[in-house]
Amino acid sequence: MRVAPPGTATVPADPDCVALAEIELCGELIIAASAADGERLSADRIDEVLRVAAERAAENR
Repeated sequence: MRVAPPGTATVPADPDCVALAEIELCGELIIAASAADGERLSADRIDEVLRVAAERAAENR
């Protein structure tokens, strides 16, 4: 599974920016997991939360 920080097409070079983006993504996953009805998030739901489809669409332009 590929992950990109929200709102960016590439990972910033600054390690602090990368760390903050990772923390934000983890937070988004925690929120989604706490709102989920089942025991686990599906791979599709994880991709949705992490905006993987949006990243792939941006790459294909």
